[in-house]
Amino acid sequence: MDRIFRGIMKYRRTNRAKMVEQFVQVKNNPEPKALFFTCMDSRMLPARFTETNIGDMFIVRNAGNLIPHSQHFLDEYTTCEPAALELGCVHNDIRHVIVCGHSDCKAMNLLHLLRDTEFASIDNRRMSPLRSWLCTHAISSLEKYQQLEAAGFDTPLIFQAETPLRRIIAYIDPEDKFSVTDKLSQVNTLQQMQNIASYGFLRKRLEAHDLHIHALWFDIYTGDIYYFSRQSKKFVEINEENVDKLVEEVSKYYC
Repeated sequence: MDRIFRGIMKYRRTNRAKMVEQFVQVKNNPEPKALFFTCMDSRMLPARFTETNIGDMFIVRNAGNLIPHSQHFLDEYTTCEPAALELGCVHNDIRHVIVCGHSDCKAMNLLHLLRDTEFASIDNRRMSPLRSWLCTHAISSLEKYQQLEAAGFDTPLIFQAETPLRRIIAYIDPEDKFSVTDKLSQVNTLQQMQNIASYGFLRKRLEAHDLHIHALWFDIYTGDIYYFSRQSKKFVEINEENVDKLVEEVSKYYC
């Protein structure tokens, strides 16, 4: 807490006046452009690595950057993630939803261990809210990963896209640069795109191509950020050489 308090004092001396000025500018007419789902990992700082500012994005964080599939709710949508989708995409007319996973994700490391049936047993889940959260809402990601593993990591996975007739074909780490748990993290990030598309209150906008779902993946140890390219069918690094091509691709596939 001492560090938090000292940080607040530094903020008061340095950034406060500028931030208050920005708060005033967006107070009566906030126009966030994106809804950004990411992990609660303390190393993930999306506003910093996207250079976004006050009023630019809604950010939702949880363990494993999960968005529960709508099938888990029999009567009401009772977690914050679908509520955030409604707030952002219905009430604020946001057009872009982004899911951002990352390397060395502790939630994904644990999910990988949950392949063991004893480790994932009901008794053990009752003792661990994190295990229960992952077994309930990330098991589809684990099953997809196991399909990939069984095929030797060289065949594509298929995910549903924004509508039932659209598909995402994905080769996961074809250069074999990342660990098995990082591969699982990339699979999980793509699975969340499918989960988002499952919500009925988003259907009309998705079918009208008025709402778009994207996937990013952050490599903690290199600082590189990857975008899932539907054209390339894989996560590609965003860099000086290809950023213009990626902008063109987004215009082609999403606009």
